[in-house]
Amino acid sequence: MNNDRQLQQDVFNELTADPSVNAEKIGVSVSGGIVTLSGKVESFYEKWQAEKAAQRVLGVQGLTVAMDVAIPSNRQRTDEDIARSAQTVLGWNAALPADSVKVMVENGWVTLRGELGWNFQREIAEKVVAELIGVKGVTDQIDLKPHVSGEHVKDQIDAAIRRQAVMDAQKISVKVDGGQVTLEGTVSNWAERDVIKHAAWSTAGVQALVDKLQYDVAGMRNF
Repeated sequence: MNNDRQLQQDVFNELTADPSVNAEKIGVSVSGGIVTLSGKVESFYEKWQAEKAAQRVLGVQGLTVAMDVAIPSNRQRTDEDIARSAQTVLGWNAALPADSVKVMVENGWVTLRGELGWNFQREIAEKVVAELIGVKGVTDQIDLKPHVSGEHVKDQIDAAIRRQAVMDAQKISVKVDGGQVTLEGTVSNWAERDVIKHAAWSTAGVQALVDKLQYDVAGMRNF
């Protein structure tokens, strides 16, 4: 497994390689495989991208985000402006049903509410708002409504994991309680974890996901 010093360098290199992130303004510290990102960035989108970059690195077992969003004066906007822009981009997105997501903005922080049918739609809503100038943060309070009964959800998720996952699907346990899915088992890295979670969220009827996946330390790289 990566030692902390090597993992710190790997995370910094990944931040440097991401053109949407100014790595020179972001501090990276690591303790026991847990990465902490600190510093100041100029937009919530950059903060969001930095988080995703860190999660891509093999060996990262957890992430703490201590970055502040300090928007330059020439890019600051009123809450009314942000709310208006957010409603516009949400309304123009073809993946989102009309008027399905409502927006509340307070001191640059956007809260999304409403009801959607799929998790990918919820992710799109968060992404398009996160990209707006002046946004300091996004809170997702969108509910998912089920498309089908829960009795077939487990079989659908098991099949999706077998199709998409790069690891032994037998290592993953899927438990379903109504629209809530709990994932248990072991994965080798964050990327495998994302594949499994994506497979679960892509299944009709899933409204909530509980991630109890653990890292298989023996399967990680040794340095």
